[in-house]
Amino acid sequence: KYTKFSISYYWINSLDQKTPIYTRLETVAIPSGEENKTAALSYNHRIMPLGNPSSTGTYYCEVKWNDIQKMGKGVFVLARDTGYRDTSYGLEILISLTVLLAVLSITATALLLWKRK
Repeated sequence: KYTKFSISYYWINSLDQKTPIYTRLETVAIPSGEENKTAALSYNHRIMPLGNPSSTGTYYCEVKWNDIQKMGKGVFVLARDTGYRDTSYGLEILISLTVLLAVLSITATALLLWKRK
């Protein structure tokens, strides 16, 4: 009963419109002695390309048996036309901190020399 099922991939855009991407039928053979046991199988599906901002949305996987339907939690994908940009500001922070310490050091040295006179 559970050896034949369908796997469907689809996405829901910002307007809550469901768009099917891919569906395939699967038949899994159950090895002897493994009947009435729970099994977990992995299926990968790559969605390409996502270079279009209109591809932004939540992507889902759904499995249907004869009388059962299970849906994944979904994965939100933000597609941007400029591609991925690292939002790390580590280099800018390091340069700013170095400049600030240099200015404070020069100021402190100038004050010490001025106080000595």
